This record gives sequence, structure tokens and C-alpha cells, in this order.
Amino acid sequence: MTRDLRIARYGAVLTFALAGLMVGTMTVRIPALTDKLGLSEAEVGTVLLAWGLGALVTMQSMRRVMARAGSRTVLRVGGPLTALALIAVALMPSLPALLVASTVFGMTFGLFDIAMNAQGSTVERAYGRPLMNGMHAGWCVGAMTAGVTGSLSIVLGLSFTANLVLVSLLSLPVLLVLGRTYLPDVPAPATAAGPRRRMPPVVYLLGALAFFAFMVEGVVADWNGLYMRDTMKAPEALAALGYPIFEAGMLLGRLTGDRLRSRFGVRGMLTAAGLATAAFFGMVLAAPAPVVALVAVFFVGLGVATISPMTLSLAGTATSTPGPAIAQAGAMGYAGLLLGPVAIGFLSDVTSLRTALGLAVVLGLLIAVAARLLPREEPAAVTQLPAPERQPVAA
Repeated sequence: MTRDLRIARYGAVLTFALAGLMVGTMTVRIPALTDKLGLSEAEVGTVLLAWGLGALVTMQSMRRVMARAGSRTVLRVGGPLTALALIAVALMPSLPALLVASTVFGMTFGLFDIAMNAQGSTVERAYGRPLMNGMHAGWCVGAMTAGVTGSLSIVLGLSFTANLVLVSLLSLPVLLVLGRTYLPDVPAPATAAGPRRRMPPVVYLLGALAFFAFMVEGVVADWNGLYMRDTMKAPEALAALGYPIFEAGMLLGRLTGDRLRSRFGVRGMLTAAGLATAAFFGMVLAAPAPVVALVAVFFVGLGVATISPMTLSLAGTATSTPGPAIAQAGAMGYAGLLLGPVAIGFLSDVTSLRTALGLAVVLGLLIAVAARLLPREEPAAVTQLPAPERQPVAA
């Protein structure tokens, strides 16, 4: 194992952490944004929708860009642009300007997200063993750090604008330095004949699995607190613990996921993860007390944690270069993150919030069923890359 390859791995993990920090900071300070511009809940929803649609549009258009430029080049551009776009969000003085800045932030983050997952796949294949769960654990650490620093900023009286600008200015130089640690994409020998114009069917299956997993994550992030407070009658402070507890479960799952994948394989892991997600979310809905529901939420996070990292990891081995396939699967997954909370809102209007949240149980079962359609044997491409000594870390 070369020193350059170890540096590339640490660089990828830190990149994921910075992405989680920047996105998490914006999310944590939304109440302060509401106060700053006097936004209604509907207007905040519009801002978040603009951000999400910007990201989705960019992700969906990344296949050709990633095939031509590679993850290293796109990541070197997308990371710093995301930090600059976050500054723009912080400085906007009105709702129309904020909508434009939020859309741009979403578009730059779309570049950043797809490229960092493709870079993670490249590093993973160079190592010859699963690493993607550990990289996504970096995101969890960044998101949890955003929660802590956001709370500290509130205590210190730091404004929304100052908080976002500070995080951006700290992240920007680090991202510029990390650009020197990224590996160039190299073809996977299993498909060395060259890039495919059409994605193989397995990429769309993996995209569907990511779609289901991201829907569950979005449902928990946006609706669990409201369910705990309004349906279970939990105090607001207790209800607010649901999401960080869910993130803690995801962090633990991702820290252990790569070792479990090496032992049990992706097919078995995804089947078990889907069943666990369905079972524990069912426990959330059937819990007799809020504390029981919070314990179950931790295990929902533990169950769903490894699904999206593993699907993106497999997508990265499905074609000659990881970028285009990860862009396709990632865009499908991100659509689930957008549509899941919307679907819950619609269903809760016509039924009840408890009934609507049953969608997460159905999604867990769909993950378990879809996982059985994956090939029994994982691609061998992760063990067949050229020696790391021939992969320079910096151009």
C-alpha cells in the first residue's frame, strides 16, 4: 500500500465530511434564515425545492461530463464552487435573490456529490476492497459537526449569514488543497473495451435501490420530528432528538459496513438492510412511548445506512469508468430524497401522518425484494486495477 494511495483515501473521506458540513450547516440554520428574511413555511419549502431541483438537474446531466473529464477534474472544480455558492446563499437580501442563489448552490453541489462518489469508487477499486461505506461515514461526521457548530453559533449569537460564510471560508482552502490528493479515473478491466453509450440494466436497478433508500432518509429527516411531537405528543426538545439519533445510527452502520460487506456480500447485506429498515420503522409507528420510538429510529438509521453507499459502489464497477454510472444511479437516488417527503405530505393529507409514514416500511420491503435481483457475484474489477504506483496523486 503506497503512501499516495493512503493520502487519496483520507482525502476522499475528508471531502465527504466537508460536503456534509456545508449542506448540514445550511439545513441547521434554516430557522435563522426564516427570521432573517421573514419567510413563511411555504417560502422556505420553495427555497429548498429550488436547491434540490438544481442538484437533480446537474446530477442527471453529468454522465457525459464525467465520461470526458473524470471525477478528479470535476471534483477540483465542484468542491470550491459549492463553497462559493454557499457564501452567495448567505448574502442574499431577498427571497427572489435567495431562490437564484439556492438553485446555483444545488447545481454546484450536484457536481460535487457525483464527483466525490466517483472518486470514492476510484479509490475503492485501487485499494481492492470495499471502502465506500467508510467514506459516507465521513458525510455523517460532517453533518453531525454542522449540528454542533450550528447550535454553538446560536448560543454565541452568530447570524445565519455569518455562520454560513465562516463555514464556507474554512472549507474553501481545504477543498483546494484536497484537490491534490485525488486519483485519476482508470478503466475497470471487466469492461475495458471502452465506455458504453447505454447504461447496463444493473445500473438502473441500483438506481432504484438508491431511490428507495434516499426516500427513507428524506422521510425521517423531514417528518419524524413532526410525527413525534404531534402524533406521539412528545415534548419538542425530545422530538428534535430523532434526526441526530438517526444520523448516529447511520454513522455506526457505515463505520462497520465495509467489513460486513466483505464478509456477507452486497446482495445479502442489502436484503438484510431492507428488512431491518422495514421492521424498525414499523416499531417506530407502533411504539407505545416516544422514548421507544427514538430507540427504534436509531436502528432505522443503522439499517438504511449502508444501502446508498453500496449501490453507488457497485454502480462504479458496472462500466469502464465509474463517473457516468454513478451519475445515473446518484440522480435516481437523489430524486427519492426529493419525492419522499412530498409523498408523505400528500398521503398525510388524505389519511393521517402515522399511516403515511407506513410508506417507509413498504420502501424497506422493496429494497429487500429488489436486492434479490442483483447478481450473486460482485464484479471483480475492484481487485484488478493497475498498481497504485502508476496512478499519480497530483497532476
